[in-house]
Amino acid sequence: MPVAPKTIQLKDSHVYIEWLDGHNSLYSHRDLRLQCRCASCIEEWTKRTLLDPASVPGDVEVMDHIQIGTYAIQFLFSDAHYTGIYTYDFLREICSCDLCSIARKKTDSNRTP
Repeated sequence: MPVAPKTIQLKDSHVYIEWLDGHNSLYSHRDLRLQCRCASCIEEWTKRTLLDPASVPGDVEVMDHIQIGTYAIQFLFSDAHYTGIYTYDFLREICSCDLCSIARKKTDSNRTP
C-alpha cells in the first residue's frame, strides 16, 4: 500500500507534501507539469514523451488539486492542463530531496551488473 499524503500545500512556486510516514517532499510547479504522464503528454504504448517542454510556460502554477481515490492526486495547472493523475508512488519516486536522491542512486547501483 503506498504511503498517503498527510497534507498538501500549494506554495508560490512549489507544492509541499507532508507524507503520513513523516517524509516531506517539495516539487516545483513546472517540474510537476513536465512530469505529467497523461495520454496527451506521454504516448501510451511506447511511453515516448509527447509534451514539448518549450510549450510549458516557465511560470506555470498549480492552481488546485483533487484527491483521486486513495492512491493519487490530480493537479490543475494554470496552462489549463488537468488530465494528469499523479499516483502517490510516482510522486515519491520523483521526490528530489537528498534522502530520496541517495536512495535512488543506491537502487540504481544495485541493478547494475
